[in-house]
Amino acid sequence: MKFNIITLGCKVNTYESNFMKESLITNGFSFCEETSKCDLIVINTCSVTDTSDKKSLKTVRRARRENPNAVLVVCGCSTQNNIEPYKNLGIDIILGNKDKSKIVDLVTKYLNDKEKYEYITKERSLPFEDMEITKFDHVRAFIKVQDGCNNFCSYCIIPYVRGDLRCKSFEKVICEVTNLAKNGYKEIVLTGIHTGSYNDNGRDLCDLIDGISGIEGIERIRLSSVEITELNEKFMNLLKTNKKFCNHLHVPLQSGCDEILKVMNRKYDTDYYRNKIKEIREICPDISITTDVIVGHNYETDELFNKVCAFCKEINFAKIHVFPYSKRTGTATSRMPEEVSEQVKKERARTLINISDELEKNYYDKFIGKELDVLIETNENGQSVGHTSNYLRVVLNEDLEVNKIYQRKIN
Repeated sequence: MKFNIITLGCKVNTYESNFMKESLITNGFSFCEETSKCDLIVINTCSVTDTSDKKSLKTVRRARRENPNAVLVVCGCSTQNNIEPYKNLGIDIILGNKDKSKIVDLVTKYLNDKEKYEYITKERSLPFEDMEITKFDHVRAFIKVQDGCNNFCSYCIIPYVRGDLRCKSFEKVICEVTNLAKNGYKEIVLTGIHTGSYNDNGRDLCDLIDGISGIEGIERIRLSSVEITELNEKFMNLLKTNKKFCNHLHVPLQSGCDEILKVMNRKYDTDYYRNKIKEIREICPDISITTDVIVGHNYETDELFNKVCAFCKEINFAKIHVFPYSKRTGTATSRMPEEVSEQVKKERARTLINISDELEKNYYDKFIGKELDVLIETNENGQSVGHTSNYLRVVLNEDLEVNKIYQRKIN
C-alpha cells in the first residue's frame, strides 16, 4: 500500500511525521512521493496562526478532491484546536495531537473494518507520547524531547492544543541519539514546544546536551528554540565549555517594547532580554542570535512599533522571523479589542522584514575571509550546500560528500 505524509508547521510536527513514516514503512507500507498515486495520505496540520488553519483545511480539501479513493488521515494542532470544519471533508481517521504513535494500528483497523475513526482529547495532563526514529529525512536529525507548554502567552493557542509540559526520559533520548549516530547522523537538533523547559527527574536541558555530547559520532548539537528566561548560569557555563554545542541560538523576542510584552504575558522585559544577549556575546562573540517577532498585536501603536524596530536593530539579530498578529479564539488576546488593521500589520511586517534582511546581510558579511566548518546537506550539479555551526547557509562549487563536515574559507 503506497502512502504519503504532508507536514505543515513546526519541527515537532516534522519529527512526528518522520516517526509515522518510519512506522508505516517498517510495517510493510511503501512511501510514494506522488500523492496522486497513493492509497493512504496522512496530513499533519498546524494551527499557530489563522493562516495555518486555512492552509491546513485547503490541503485536506485538495487531498480528498485529487485522491477520492485514498484513505485520508488528518491529525495535528488544527484538528485539535477545532475539529468542526474537518467533519464533512471525507476524512477517514481524524486525530488531534494524541495517538500519532498509533498510526499503524489505526490504519490497519480501518482497512479491516472500514469504520471511520475520530478521537480528540481535551485532557491537558497527558504522559509523554514516546516515539523513536532511527532515520531522518534531513541530514540534521530532529529529536523531540519535550511536549506541551504552561506559559499561556496571551496571543498563543499552542498551550491549549498541546497540553501541559511533559518530557521524554533522559535515557530514551540518549538511546535514540546513539542509534542515529550509528546510522551516520552528525548533527542533532533538539526540539519541543517549549524545549528549554526539559527536565527528567532533575536532569535539565544542559544535562541532556552534555549527555548527548558524549555519544560517539555526534559532532553538533543544536536547539530549535529557547526562551530568554531559561538561559541561566548553568546554560552560560555550557556555552563556555561544550565544544559540540552549535554557535547559534534562536531566542524568541515577540515584541521589542515593554508595553506589548506585558500585554502578551511574556515573562521578561527588554532590559532583561538585552542584558542576557550581552552576556551570551561576551562568551561567544560571533554567535548567531535569531528571533521571532509578532507585529500588529493589540494595543501596538505606531510609536510602540517604532520601539520594536529600534530594539531589534540594537540587539543586532542575525535574522528575524516576522509574524503579523493572528487572532486565536480562546486566547486572552482574542477577548481584547483589535486595534490594528490588516493593512497596517502587513506594512509593519514588511518594514521589519527589511530590517531583518539588512541585519542578516551584515551578519553574513562578517564571515567573508574566515574559515568555517560546513555540514554538507545537498549535492547537485557539482554544487554542495550546507550550514555552518552558526547557521550560515553556504554554497560550495565543489562535489562534496553529503553528511560530512568540511572546513572552507568563505569568499
